Amino acid sequence: MQTCILENIYYFCHVENYSTRLISRSCELPELSESNFFHSSRLFAMIEHTDGLQPYMVVVEDSQGNVVANLLTMLRRRGAWIPPYVFTQGRAYSEGWYAEGADREQLFGFMLDAVTKEFHRHLCFYIEFSNLSKKMFGYRHFRRNGFFPVTWMQIHNSLHSRKPEERLTEKARQIIFGPHHEQLITRQAHTQDEVHAFYKILKSYYRFRFQRFIPKETFFQELFESSDADIFVTFNREHIVGGSAVVYSQHNAYIWFEATRNKRYRQLRPNWMTTWNVIKDCYSNHYRHVFFLNVGLPYKHNRLREFILNFGGKPVSTFRWFRFTFSWLNKLLSWFFRE
Repeated sequence: MQTCILENIYYFCHVENYSTRLISRSCELPELSESNFFHSSRLFAMIEHTDGLQPYMVVVEDSQGNVVANLLTMLRRRGAWIPPYVFTQGRAYSEGWYAEGADREQLFGFMLDAVTKEFHRHLCFYIEFSNLSKKMFGYRHFRRNGFFPVTWMQIHNSLHSRKPEERLTEKARQIIFGPHHEQLITRQAHTQDEVHAFYKILKSYYRFRFQRFIPKETFFQELFESSDADIFVTFNREHIVGGSAVVYSQHNAYIWFEATRNKRYRQLRPNWMTTWNVIKDCYSNHYRHVFFLNVGLPYKHNRLREFILNFGGKPVSTFRWFRFTFSWLNKLLSWFFRE
């Protein structure tokens, strides 16, 4: 049984009848709205149970003690062999949950102040915010806390008004309905062993990529057991050759992690079939949109981004916000990525 220690709750401010606190253990969380999975106590618990991850929930309460906003962030511990080092990075997906009628910009400013101070205290190498609802959301608060924006592209596929087949490019049609499509079967994982096989492919796929942080397998096994997510696996005969981790929130689906064994099975195009079957499954379950949480780095020529656009998604220009602990590095990168 986990023991709660009150010292793990940090109070940051009491401003204009609001109090902001940061919580690092699930047993200390107040009752929260669970409508947004990325800022829910359910995801908090999954992160808490995964080695190398530490969750922090920022909560804003009014003078009556009612929660009016909350933001889930995490510290990710990473390491490398050359040169040997270990560092932490902060991560948040979207701007959090807010009560109806709340001043989202003001409350976000309180929560961002708390996160920045706490992660700086932990000597976090850098903090990243992505998947904000609007490009300019929180602009002045990010700037005030030393963050700089990097222009990024988000892609989402609409699943209403038109069938997914009608949105495919001609290239996608030829591959998906080509001669090899019957050799691959994509379905939801049935066992922990299938999740393990997918995880091995995922780790191998990202091993030599710049954006290569993958949580421990425990996290994916937790997703597998959760009603908020599905692990999809693609088979060629009895061999798993690809897969995708998909989470569901607010009537939308989010492809969080995806990978395939393309080198050995290049002719079969398992990456195309995995993505296509995930989109079809989301359509049949009446989700409104499919969002791709990782469309690659913001290069002009991005093969992953071009691949995703073949499924008829809508590209939207947005910002990702970064803040590096070392001021000289933060200033240098801020200048390099200036608009």
